[in-house]
Amino acid sequence: MIIGCGGAGKSTLARKLGGILELPLVHLDQAFWRPKWVERDKQEWEQIVTRLADQDRWILDGNYGGTMEIRLQRADTVVFLDRSRWLCVYRVLLRLWQTRGRTRPDMAEGCIERFSFHFLHYVFFYNKTRRPGILRKLNQLSSKQTVFRLRTQREIDHFIAALSGDKDGNS
Repeated sequence: MIIGCGGAGKSTLARKLGGILELPLVHLDQAFWRPKWVERDKQEWEQIVTRLADQDRWILDGNYGGTMEIRLQRADTVVFLDRSRWLCVYRVLLRLWQTRGRTRPDMAEGCIERFSFHFLHYVFFYNKTRRPGILRKLNQLSSKQTVFRLRTQREIDHFIAALSGDKDGNS
């Protein structure tokens, strides 16, 4: 399970891990959104996430706090990308510029990249409003679950290298 602020690098890491570990990858944004940014009904969304998390093997990339407990209960490993606010804001704006007028590969079909002040606000205040609750939840996990809290690109690179067997830390 990979979580973190928008722009933290969840989807990029998920793609890399999916290739290394040969696990099925689900970008939750693809499952949640319908074309033209239409949200799924809460009950339908919970059923989708439950079905996805009930699979034997997976990488689920995305936050979606309303269904986080479902995923946390079933995850054996959680990767929390705990990145700086400024890096995340920069990456969100860069992503907006790079994919303007198109749908990102990790987004649902028909969801053309767009500017959203609401989303930018969410990213800017994520570390203040969301991070404390996530850290509490992660601290309450079973000792059988592994949590990786990665704060820097170097930590992420070392994490990927360790999984891929690259002892030099190159990824």
